[in-house]
Amino acid sequence: MTLDPLTLTLLGLLGTWSLVIGTLALMYWQMRQNQVLHSANSVMTLRERFDSDRMRAARRHLSQKLIAGAHEDITSMEVLTFLELVGALTHRKLLDEELVWEAFGTWTTVYYLAIRRPVDLLAQLRTSLKDPLVFHEFEWLYHRIDAIDVRKMGAEHASAVEQEKETLDMLKREAVLLEGWAADPIRVPKPD
Repeated sequence: MTLDPLTLTLLGLLGTWSLVIGTLALMYWQMRQNQVLHSANSVMTLRERFDSDRMRAARRHLSQKLIAGAHEDITSMEVLTFLELVGALTHRKLLDEELVWEAFGTWTTVYYLAIRRPVDLLAQLRTSLKDPLVFHEFEWLYHRIDAIDVRKMGAEHASAVEQEKETLDMLKREAVLLEGWAADPIRVPKPD
């Protein structure tokens, strides 16, 4: 059986388009894999910075002031600025939400709740600076983390009372962070 030239042309065209579509699908898959890998590497790098001596000192300072209720004595917003950056990168889908939830979820929740209750430092800061967008990506990140918590834990998601206790417990741990921890990860501070 011989095929006429039109049929051969159509088969050739169909084969070419199949190859093009397959190549594009493979390129998309590779690009997506590279994005996921880059996101994972970025989260790991950010986590290392979060555990650096400088950031641990900033976390310790902020936690101590929040526990003491010395909100007016908070001199560094480095922790919140760091979480604002993580929120901005996540919001723009440069970081994977699930990875950020795993790496920073606890701290995002703890610091967000601690600066909103009992004194709403975020509202005070926004009012004093006349900028309603101060730390808005950090706030967005908190709500995303909370939504993931609800999705993953369902009915077991902590009530407001449990969250306050967990927040205070975590702040107590943060308030006694040891410097040099990154070099000696075995020394983990315990809460009172």
